[in-house]
Amino acid sequence: MDEVIRLEHATVRRQGNAILDDVSLTVRKNEHVAIIGPNGAGKSTLVQVISEEIHPLYQEQTKRILFGKDRWQVLELRKHLGIVSQSIQFLCNSSYKAWEIAISGFFSSIGLDFHHHITEEQLLVVEEVMTRYEVWHLKDKQMNRLSSGEARRVLLCRASVHNPDVVLLDEAVSNLDFPSRHQYRNTLQKLNDEGKTIILVTHELSEIIPSINRIVVMQQGKIVADGEKSEILRENILSQVYGTKVFVDEREGLFTAWC
Repeated sequence: MDEVIRLEHATVRRQGNAILDDVSLTVRKNEHVAIIGPNGAGKSTLVQVISEEIHPLYQEQTKRILFGKDRWQVLELRKHLGIVSQSIQFLCNSSYKAWEIAISGFFSSIGLDFHHHITEEQLLVVEEVMTRYEVWHLKDKQMNRLSSGEARRVLLCRASVHNPDVVLLDEAVSNLDFPSRHQYRNTLQKLNDEGKTIILVTHELSEIIPSINRIVVMQQGKIVADGEKSEILRENILSQVYGTKVFVDEREGLFTAWC
């Protein structure tokens, strides 16, 4: 399989502290990965390095190769990498209509402005994507009037308008009720069916759909475990990482954990 993401020896420091500590990670095309770990483990920082929102310290051994290139213009990178995150949802929680947020993915903006020139082709793509993810009927509703689950699906449309190779979901399913989580899992399954590479950062093991088979575990800025789901989602590993006794159950291909 072809590599789509390769990080080597990436370190990020804030106020002198390493929040990402010499991390290396390779993701291949059509390989789905879930990144888990306690708060402060460095999960979101790793995602921000992958998406080029932040940059690792310059060191001779540090490399960041995305889709075969080490340098990208942001607008060009977004054509290959779609992102859904809590921070983006916060920015999009506005009076913009759902279709305006979805189509703004073409411009890497939040909503539309007077200088955005929208083509008929872009409008057709947005209608197709919003229909596919079952939110076209919400197209004229303001984002701040949508439920959390509806808003997440609109953001996924925004991330998908370029038909990206990789979809990066950073805590994209938090704060959803049970029906919304079920519906969002179905949406993630559609990404798998479309041949996307999925990178999911989550606290909830139940959000790891069956087709995600690789688990990366982070702790204190480092990757401490990386492997197949059946080998990683075990009580002894999770108990050690979270510092408390963790119980794990699996039903119909979905995992849950509790203390």
